[in-house]
Amino acid sequence: MSRWIVSTVPPWLLLLGLIVIISGGSVLLALLLRKRFPRITQDENSDALQFGYGVIGIVYAFFIGFVVSSMWGQTNDADSLARTEGAAGVQLARDASAFDQADGDRIRKSLLSYERAAETEWPMVARGQSLPAADNAMAALYRTFEELTPRTDIQHTFQSTSLANLDTISQSRTARIIEGADDGGPTWSLWAVIFLTSGLVMGCTIVYGVEKRSIHYPMVAIVGGMVAANLFLVLELSHPFAGDIATSPTAVRMVVEALDPPPN
Repeated sequence: MSRWIVSTVPPWLLLLGLIVIISGGSVLLALLLRKRFPRITQDENSDALQFGYGVIGIVYAFFIGFVVSSMWGQTNDADSLARTEGAAGVQLARDASAFDQADGDRIRKSLLSYERAAETEWPMVARGQSLPAADNAMAALYRTFEELTPRTDIQHTFQSTSLANLDTISQSRTARIIEGADDGGPTWSLWAVIFLTSGLVMGCTIVYGVEKRSIHYPMVAIVGGMVAANLFLVLELSHPFAGDIATSPTAVRMVVEALDPPPN
């Protein structure tokens, strides 16, 4: 469900919707509670809530910070994987010049076919799927290097280096597909804890006794906006290959541009 949300809903609309629902709903609930229970703002209630509010706020801040940091690291790992794949592809394109003209042209042509297929495949990776055309292009690229007949020691060296870079590209692609297949976002138990701690924070903010409504309602709205922003971050960072913060195919495009530069 979270993958569908971040893949379908524009990030600005998702953030705005969360703020409206959480902040607006909290302010409305605070208004209704004050009308129904006017004694809620008395000192004895405020004193009882003050300690609990402080503890819950600290626990919530620590927990959400840990979750966001962990998911941010997951996204950074996916970015690093894509950069490694792109760097290996660019190096492969550059090393093609070490071979004879005909062999170098074959390498560039096969590599370009694969990189274009990989770029087309990229959106499918978020669902753990692969593109058959990319599989075929990768197999053809391996055959191209296996069929090379190096004439010099330098070409032998470049052939070995190129095969190592090709292995890096293949392994990075496989890792992306596996990660996309395993990426289900936070588990239901984790979502339950996130919603529980967020609800406790908002509940304490709503009930916390501040007599002046001009101070209380803005405070509820501000805390609601903070909780909404945290939920937005958790959603967007849950899937490293889906959403606006997701890893992009920029590295793959750089290899395509190195092989087929746009006309001036």
